[in-house]
Amino acid sequence: MKQNSSKKIYFASDQHFGAPTPELSFPREQKFVRWLDKIKQDAEAIFLLGDLFDFWFEYKTVVPKGFVRVLGKLAEIRDSGIPIYFFVGNHDLWMADYFEKELNIPTVRDKKEFTFGNKTFLIGHGDGKGPGDKGYKRMKKVFTAPFSKWLYRWVHPDIGMKLAQYLSVKNKLISGDEDVTFLGEEREWLVLYAKRKLETKHYNYFIFGHRHLPMQIELGPDSEYINLGDWIGYFTYGVFDGKKFELKEFKD
Repeated sequence: MKQNSSKKIYFASDQHFGAPTPELSFPREQKFVRWLDKIKQDAEAIFLLGDLFDFWFEYKTVVPKGFVRVLGKLAEIRDSGIPIYFFVGNHDLWMADYFEKELNIPTVRDKKEFTFGNKTFLIGHGDGKGPGDKGYKRMKKVFTAPFSKWLYRWVHPDIGMKLAQYLSVKNKLISGDEDVTFLGEEREWLVLYAKRKLETKHYNYFIFGHRHLPMQIELGPDSEYINLGDWIGYFTYGVFDGKKFELKEFKD
């Protein structure tokens, strides 16, 4: 992607809208919409790195209730011509084609390489990567199986959505709440994953979410690992101006 020198590329992850309840989530949704309103002025592209929703499931003709302001703002920005990329996270892994059909936003299901100017990026949500996250890796195989989705689709939404939302908040394996403390550079499994990738190819930036902790760690000559934090307690985001990458906190 050729980047306009006056434009910037923005990154955000792990909003978990809908948690712990729609009422408590609503102020965070409003804040995120204000952030989108601000960055659309100079955005070359916007990357959302997963877990935008605390739970998401698409029936053939129905999607979850709520999130109208967020979805409307994303549609407005996309209609203005600004590219938006959505990476599926572990909480919205049942995302199908709603974003693509209704919002014209491509849905990316695994890590993906991008080049901006002369800088190479490896971008993804981050779940299931590296030597850790073993419990989630097993769970993901079950949840992404076609039979699991087919079976869940037969549960009435009034029951299925409430059950899924409860499990999404309470189940540590799904929520990853046990992972919100820094493990140290030698034990952070996404840092280890990035270092292993550098053995075969050079990347200037590894951009991930999932860990809920803002991190910017130097991996070697002209290579960094960045975790974007979240929009629950940190309200952090990444911005690349064509020369350098920065982690910032949104304050309004």
